[in-house]
Amino acid sequence: MNKLTNYKTEKIFERLLTNKSKENYWKYISELRKRKTDEIFKKSILLTKSESAKERMIGTDVLAQFGFPRRHKKEIINLFFQLLKSESYKKVISSIFYGIGHNNEKLTNRQVEFLCSFCTHKSVYVKHSLVSALSSIEKDKAIDTLIKLSNDRDPDIRDGATFGIGSQVKIDHKKIRSALWDRISDNDQGTRFEAISGLARRKDHRIKEILKTELEKLDEYGSLILESIEYLNDKSFVPILEKKIQENKQSKRVNQNWLLNTLDKLNRKEKPTHSNL
Repeated sequence: MNKLTNYKTEKIFERLLTNKSKENYWKYISELRKRKTDEIFKKSILLTKSESAKERMIGTDVLAQFGFPRRHKKEIINLFFQLLKSESYKKVISSIFYGIGHNNEKLTNRQVEFLCSFCTHKSVYVKHSLVSALSSIEKDKAIDTLIKLSNDRDPDIRDGATFGIGSQVKIDHKKIRSALWDRISDNDQGTRFEAISGLARRKDHRIKEILKTELEKLDEYGSLILESIEYLNDKSFVPILEKKIQENKQSKRVNQNWLLNTLDKLNRKEKPTHSNL
């Protein structure tokens, strides 16, 4: 493929509109976002109002992260909510929700209420993207809806919603902790680890014994467990980690640097640099 930056805007739109496969889709979308011209903005708005679901998705995906720094943000958010009032195709709704999720810092209570009304939608696509739209919003209605979605039948929705209440908001109250504890025994490992992380971030020391158990069976998917130990910042984990490091020299089940870094942070009594709380 020729260098994408050399393509005219018209040609990129043509490729997006005519290609039957998804190959290079996001490369084209990303290039249009970066160009952030008025021509692209107007064309994308027109596409969101097309009779074609494919065209509506393309327009929405371009506008979702239009420019850096973002341009026309308020206008785009208002457009997305207007589109939601009449959109019925699940994948287009999902695209709109993901777009809102990238721009949800100043949503009104009415807008949040409207988003939450989709909580009982039948589509997994819609509910999964709804989690993205609501994440990081520190309003009671948004948090209550994420808590409800953290009990969904679909493991990806539970995982995302548990991450949303556990790691994406700074609020710490009984309702959130209770919802996180409800997911501690989840049969989906990702969801379970997100619940552990959320409780560790909140310095809920009841999680200590569970972290010890998870540390014993740690494998290459366990970086979030080590991060949780850092958040809890309980020095009793120092000798346990030292023992685990020695064992891991033989078993090589875990990246040794992960263990060493966590031990170092506990010894230095430092808050994890990646903390959101």
